[in-house]
Amino acid sequence: MKKYKFNFKGEFPKYIQISRHIKKLINSKVIKEGDKLPSIRGLSNLLGVNTVTVVNAYKRLETEGYALQKIGSGTYAKGKVENRNFLKEYSSIYKKLSGGSLKDYIDFTGETTCSEFFPVKTFKEALNNVLDRDGADAFTYQNALGYEGLRESINIYFWKKELDSEDIIIVSGAQQGIDIVSKAIINVNDNIVVEKPTYSGALNVFKWRRANIFEIDMFKDGVDMSFFKKILKKNKIKCFYVMSYFQNPTGYTYSIEKKREILNLAEEYDFYIIEDDYLSELIYDNDIKYQSFKSLDINDRVIYIKSFSKIFLPGIRMGYVIPPLKFSEAVQNSKINTDRTTSSLMQRALDLYIREGYWKKHIKKLNNSYKIRYEYMEEILNNVLKDKIIFNSPGGGLNFYIKIRDEINMNCVELFNRCKKEKIIITPGVLFYKNNIEGEKYFRIGFSQTGVKEIKKGVEVIDEILK
Repeated sequence: MKKYKFNFKGEFPKYIQISRHIKKLINSKVIKEGDKLPSIRGLSNLLGVNTVTVVNAYKRLETEGYALQKIGSGTYAKGKVENRNFLKEYSSIYKKLSGGSLKDYIDFTGETTCSEFFPVKTFKEALNNVLDRDGADAFTYQNALGYEGLRESINIYFWKKELDSEDIIIVSGAQQGIDIVSKAIINVNDNIVVEKPTYSGALNVFKWRRANIFEIDMFKDGVDMSFFKKILKKNKIKCFYVMSYFQNPTGYTYSIEKKREILNLAEEYDFYIIEDDYLSELIYDNDIKYQSFKSLDINDRVIYIKSFSKIFLPGIRMGYVIPPLKFSEAVQNSKINTDRTTSSLMQRALDLYIREGYWKKHIKKLNNSYKIRYEYMEEILNNVLKDKIIFNSPGGGLNFYIKIRDEINMNCVELFNRCKKEKIIITPGVLFYKNNIEGEKYFRIGFSQTGVKEIKKGVEVIDEILK
């Protein structure tokens, strides 16, 4: 404890002086990464300050990435890692690569299907048939809710006529869906619960709405329910953002039992569930059965968001939202205020594509093709990297989420930079956390844009780097 003792000087508040002193100790390696910091009461007694001062100092350290609080355990030191502004840096790098040079890399970052699986021929037929059938009408503005035929086909083929087609709102992809729902129902200082880690695009939207964000650790069958209940008992929660299948980035899938329990809690504590139905079409494990939160919802608590872009043609940017009756008008107005309508021609073509049975064939082809890549990447990870990483086999989707073993002295930002030099792109785990320092030992790799040869070569290079 002696190393924590120092004399207060100057006009800065005491909590700032305490945090600066501890930062110096961490940077100089006097306090090592993972060391437990003194208890709040212990440090307050040592320094002769009140406990609130120490609490504020620890909060400042955590915000700056020098400490990590573990519920029920205490506060631990974190070594200085150069990832404070990494989100901007990563975004800038990826934009440059996406401009054309990405084809020179082994791309493990993809979240959409590979161009070799694009159904160009059949979709072209659908487009031509729409133009022959509808002529100039194919280019007119639609109802703000979307093309009536497409909403009807979604209801028939995806929901077995269990909905009213008027309840379906066509949007320009899942990201816009999250955005318009947030604008419609989330206000400043509303309390939002998200999975930890979670999709950075949703996290940024909620931050932009200036909501208070609570994170709950993900388990293999969904979020930590005991901690979720503690949050609900102490806070008035507005909504819970959830990815029910192959959660991004962990790949975890919710059990039916946990879905029902969360739906019951939503009714009991009066909150709403924003369900991002992410890649649920790509199921390779026969033990995983599809049943969304929305399909189990009897109390109208689920705001359902679905994208066609990730598994179909990314460029058409299309998806849909099904809001509860309570928020239907607000979400519709939010959509109208965001953009007048999604492409009329593309909506009509997608409608015809679904009705003609092409969609069903396309999804079957994707499952067969990606299952081969999935099983191959799983095998390579087990055979090549097993002593350096820990990972979960998700049973579907397009990605694996990987933890670098603690004994490997490398974080994901360093791994990203070294991989980039070897013409390989991965997704660093720091992007998926509100406090990005928590994702230092994680990274995500996907197989949507990579064939078998590229998977093998890329994983072997990662192995050499981690050595």
